[in-house]
Amino acid sequence: MAYMSQEGYDKLIAELKHLEGVERPKASAAIAEARDKGDLSENSEYEAAKEAQAHLESKINQLKQAITEAKIVDTSRLSTDSVQILSKVEMTNMANKARMTYTIVSESEANLREGKISITTPIAQGLLNHKVGDEVEVKIPRGTIKLRIEKITVG
Repeated sequence: MAYMSQEGYDKLIAELKHLEGVERPKASAAIAEARDKGDLSENSEYEAAKEAQAHLESKINQLKQAITEAKIVDTSRLSTDSVQILSKVEMTNMANKARMTYTIVSESEANLREGKISITTPIAQGLLNHKVGDEVEVKIPRGTIKLRIEKITVG
């Protein structure tokens, strides 16, 4: 089961509809076009089109699985007492006093450009269940960082 926001769930549904309604017909057309070019045993376009279709079908199946396992979190019931999924956390890196803000989301919703980090990342794991004012040490690939939680809101 994967917890996610309604927005994340809606994005998965939209992507699935796009893949099934637009990309799948394109892939079938590419295979048909390549097949029309003759001998399939020496047709690299046909092989490439079949491989692209297999990749597309795999992606569609992954999305269907994610949608099936999705559990939408009711943000109106979330608390800002401690860090949890869909918490937007403002924090300070104690070493360089840099301020950062991240929203903790499901793996499928993670997007660093939007400030959304996966709940499975070391930073998110280190912040979970901590409160405003807590200083937490988080093990990251480059060592350990010390973060102070400044503010918790609902993402």
